[in-house]
Amino acid sequence: MDNSPTALFENYDEDFKQLLASLKGKLEGDVKQLKGEQRKSALKKVSEELDEAEEIVAQMEVELPSMPLSIRQTYQGRLATSKQGLEKVKKTLRDVRSENQRSELLSGPGGFPNSDDPYTDEPSAYSARTRLLQGTETLADGSRRLDNAHRIALETEDVGGEILRNLRGQREQIEHTRDTLVQADSSIDRAAGTLKKMIFKMYQQKFLSAGIIIVLVLLIFIVLWSKLFR
Repeated sequence: MDNSPTALFENYDEDFKQLLASLKGKLEGDVKQLKGEQRKSALKKVSEELDEAEEIVAQMEVELPSMPLSIRQTYQGRLATSKQGLEKVKKTLRDVRSENQRSELLSGPGGFPNSDDPYTDEPSAYSARTRLLQGTETLADGSRRLDNAHRIALETEDVGGEILRNLRGQREQIEHTRDTLVQADSSIDRAAGTLKKMIFKMYQQKFLSAGIIIVLVLLIFIVLWSKLFR
């Protein structure tokens, strides 16, 4: 399995595109056809899948710094496009939720009735309730974002710890290799010294042998000379 940053980015991108297409299909078709609790359940499911899409985008962003500079800009553009698509789906989800809340308020017992009384104060109550629901939804969305950010921070911390452990292991290997090279250098120096001594002794033996041969030749000449001219 290819674990290079580009391969991981491509896998995340493919998963994101499939998930984004599924979200668009649900928001533009399935959810609008449902009513009541079924619609609430479908919106909750869409929200969970949207959180998953945000996590995928965050993982894609984590892989960018590890890519070569020559191709990083291309992948940055693809990431920006993915973020834009994600924001569009978020906006669609907010619109569908707002529409759902308005439908519940208008159809519920506390909703704005179809009254002809010009002095009724129901419109202001409806507006206050709408703002309260929107504020609650905003707080819930903010909490989800904080949870996602916290989870991503923890994952990033784990990745950083793993990188530091790998670097520490590599440093130990480099130090061990350096010590081995120092020992090898010392052994080479000792071997060179021994070789020099052997060469010196070899030349010494050659000179000694040559001297002995010369002395023997002289003695032979002296003996022959003495015998021939006695």
